[in-house]
Amino acid sequence: MQAHFEERRPWHLVIVRNLPEATHRALKLRAAQRGRSTEAEISLILENAVAPKIGLGSALVAIGQQLGGIELDLPRDKHTVEPASFE
Repeated sequence: MQAHFEERRPWHLVIVRNLPEATHRALKLRAAQRGRSTEAEISLILENAVAPKIGLGSALVAIGQQLGGIELDLPRDKHTVEPASFE
């Protein structure tokens, strides 16, 4: 039997001590529901926990770039604005 991997990366071992039995059972169940091994599920949870979060603006820019960009012809409002009075 031959295994094929998409990318080669070093594997690191992490030991979690004193993990409650209920938590371990929940992880095993979650992994089984998703068709993964418990180790793969835990790895994915950890990777998602530390992955940089993309902001809304960045997500919108990425969508715009995928669509080839968007040109908006918005006329500029040339009316003067009265300054706020705090009296």
